[in-house]
This record gives sequence, structure tokens and C-alpha cells, in this order.
Amino acid sequence: MLKQKLQTHQIILLVISGIVLIMGIMLFIAPAAIYPDPSWGFQVMRSMELGHGFNINFKPDQGDISKNISDFLAWWSPGQYLLPYFFKLIFGVNTGQAAAIVTTLFSLSGIAGFFFFFKKAGFTPLIASLSILFIVIQQAFFTPYVFYNGGELLLFGYTGWFLYGCMAIGNTGWKLVVFLFIAGILGFICKSSFLWMFAAGCCFIWIKFSYKTKALIGWIKNGIWIGVPSILALFMIYHFYLSRGGNPSSGGEGIKLLWETFAFPLASPFLTAFSVDDLSSGLLFHDDAPMFSYFWAVVVVLICAMLSILLIRIIVKRVPNKAYVLLLVVFYAVSVLFFGQSFLRQAYISYEARHFRLIGLIAAPGIIYLVNSLKGFYRYPFYFVCFVIAYSSYKFFVPSFFQNKNVSAHGYSGLSQLFIDQPSLNYIRKLDAQNNNAIFVFISPDLSLEIEHNRTITLEAISSEVAINYDDYAYKGHAGPLYIVLPVDYLGPKSTIMRKCFPGYKGFKLTMLSNDYILWEAR
Repeated sequence: MLKQKLQTHQIILLVISGIVLIMGIMLFIAPAAIYPDPSWGFQVMRSMELGHGFNINFKPDQGDISKNISDFLAWWSPGQYLLPYFFKLIFGVNTGQAAAIVTTLFSLSGIAGFFFFFKKAGFTPLIASLSILFIVIQQAFFTPYVFYNGGELLLFGYTGWFLYGCMAIGNTGWKLVVFLFIAGILGFICKSSFLWMFAAGCCFIWIKFSYKTKALIGWIKNGIWIGVPSILALFMIYHFYLSRGGNPSSGGEGIKLLWETFAFPLASPFLTAFSVDDLSSGLLFHDDAPMFSYFWAVVVVLICAMLSILLIRIIVKRVPNKAYVLLLVVFYAVSVLFFGQSFLRQAYISYEARHFRLIGLIAAPGIIYLVNSLKGFYRYPFYFVCFVIAYSSYKFFVPSFFQNKNVSAHGYSGLSQLFIDQPSLNYIRKLDAQNNNAIFVFISPDLSLEIEHNRTITLEAISSEVAINYDDYAYKGHAGPLYIVLPVDYLGPKSTIMRKCFPGYKGFKLTMLSNDYILWEAR
């Protein structure tokens, strides 16, 4: 029986890994589109390729467009572009292909890392492999094969190994010090939001080492062993990176308490493990038309919060491995506190379940363990939910892949461009080749990656209210030719606003690039 289970879990992992490799090859042939966050990182990569310093975005100066300024990009962590940059240098591939290599490697790394973590947490190989299958069928796993999402992908590939380390470290000593120092820095390089996970991991290790110690001095000694390398890692991160520019934790718009402020973090196990936020196209944060009104979205969040608390409570009572239970509870509690206070002070963090994905990943083997303990008939609702999740992921991935491959525009970067069509991109690439002192203006950061020989400016898209803060948009002075690329629905007041943002230029000429895009040109 044991040998049969071992063969079963190996088959599951081999099939999953094979599918990931096939998807990786497909992605290398037809690279994904890109989320805005890594687009900004790739702009930094482009500046570094042109010879500028580490993590520096070299761009036109708003005060005098003929000059440049250097901006240290501290808002996002550097791993999302450094790793693709590494593969570009090693293999000579384009940006899209380099991102495809990173996506494949970190998907496989995440599968392996979480499998070994689940086993270390006390689950059988079969439960661990089924938990990986439960993770892989979710839309969040397929997302980087449609949109390169940078830090989200890197975190998936890294956090399983981090959790394995947290579980494997058995006592204080130099190994603990080295692990925490290196783990903190590497995790931040993957994504800045790793810092709350790092804090949770430190809390877990501290409690794990100390809960059997009645004397206060024992807790203090263990806290010193954990605190010193952690604080040193945080100091390095802050001194050499975060302090050099704005970041999501540096702002806020005042205190605002809503039902979802703490309910959304509390709901994270259901929102992530069962893909509720993905299946609903985003309950509270969405780019497309919402499935629910705001009122009913909040109701769903509150229901998921109650179900999540109940789920965690059942896992705590039923799962025998106390170290796993402790880790799940600590990470869940820290996430609720961190994101709850962030939402309370309206920090620049969106109400998206992707921020909490780790909670769903940690809860996965606990859920599978509970389902496995049920009698056959009672497992069918869970099987049905898994089928719905898998089918939704299929409907998301397959059409999106062929959209990227056959419909989206492709240029110098190799990435699939969603916010321009091929004829328009071809025209812009031709202008780029004909000039070396021009400035191209876009309203999507990914389009700047298609410009090889000239400078670019990325402006925020103008909302439907057609109102902007002029100081944020205005670029004064005059340099070479100016090309403003816009969607055709900008014709009218929005186009007028865009042209006025460049007061040094007059006599704009309009060119219809296609039925969907226009070009304003001034020399």
C-alpha cells in the first residue's frame, strides 16, 4: 500500500511537471503579455541595458524635456526584471522569451518547494501531491502564462522553500542566523510584500522554539537569536533600497474603516484556496465589469470571512501536526493584522486576493487532509468545486494564450502587446528606427519597451471624468520630435488635454494609425 501511494504521488508530480514544461515551451514560442508593475521594472532594465546604474529609470525631466533625470525605482522590488535580465544576457533572448524562462523555472520551483514543505509539515506524499494538484488547477497558477506578473510568480517559486526552512530549523545557532538573514533579503528581491511573510516566519520560529519554555528568559534568548539577523536583513533592505524612493508603505490617505477593511483579510483562505476572487472577476477590485454590485460583493466577503474562520478552526482541531497548525495560524493572523491596518489607513494596496495567495497555499494540505477524512459521498461537493475551478482556469488560459499568440501585437520586446494593434506598432517601430532624438508618449508602460533608439514618457490614462492634475502630466520645454500614441476614443477633450501637457510643442499633426489608434506628431 505504501509503495502504491508513493507511485501515485510520483505520477501526479510527473504529470504536473510535464504539463508545466509543455506550457513553458508554448510560452517561449508565444510570450505572454505583461502586468503594469513589471512593465515599470522592465523600463528600469532597459535603462540598465543602455548603461545606467542599478535600478535607475532614466527618463525625460518634467521641468525641461530636453534633459533627463534619474529615478531610483523603490516602489517595486527588482527581482521581477533582474531575473529576466540575467537570462537575456546569458542566452541572448528577447524580454518576452526571458520572462517565459523565468515563468517556467519558478513554476517548477514552486511545485517542488511546496511539495517538500507539505511533507516536512507532516503530510503524506499523496496528500502533499494532491495539494499541489489543487494549487495548480487554480487560475492564479495559470496567470503568468497569460500575463507575466513578476513578483507574484517569484514569490510562488520562493515561499515554499522559505516555509520549508522555517519548518526544518530545529534550534538556535549560526544556521538560523544565516537562514533568516539570507531568506529575508532574497524574499524581498522577489517581491517587497514578502516582508510581512518574513515577519510571520520569524514569529512562527520564535513561538516554535519557545512555547515549551516556561521561563521568560528563554523567550528573550530565542527572540535575540531570531531578531538580530532579521533586523540586520531589514536594515540592509531599507538602507540600500526602500529609503531611496517612494514605496507602497510610504503613503496613505487617512483612516477609513469599512466592513471589508478587516473582513477581506479574514476571508483570504476562501478567497484564495477556492479562487472565489478569481471566479468572480474580482469582488472589490476589478478591471472589467464586476459580477456583483458593491453591496453584494461585501456580503460575499463577509460570508467568506466567516467560512474562512470556521475552516481554520476545523483544520486546527483535526490536523494532527501541531507545527503545521501553528504555522498556518501565525501566518493567517499576521496577514490579517498587516493588511487590515494597511486597508484601514488606505495605503496603496488594492483589495485583491493575490496579495493573500500564500494563505491559500499554506491551507491547501489542511483542506485536502480534511476532505480525505470524509466518506466518499461527502467528498463530491469538493470534487465539483475543483472541477469548476479547473474549468474556469482552462477557459481563462486557452483563449488568452491564442489571443496573445495570434491577435496581440508583437515587436522588439517579444511581449504580447494588448494596448496597440500590429499596424500601429509597426508604424511606431518605423518612426523609432528613423529617429534618435525623438520622444514617444504612451499611456501604458509596456509600450515603452518597444522603443529601441529614443526616449519615452508614460502618462497615466485619463479617467472618464476627464480631469487631471496638470502638474503630474505637464512636460515643459522642447527636444526632438514628439509622438503621442493614443486610443481612438481619446479624440476630443482627452486628446486636447494630452497635447496641452507639452506646452513647448505647437502645430500637432494627426495620423490615424488604424481604426483603433491615433498618433499626434509635433516637431
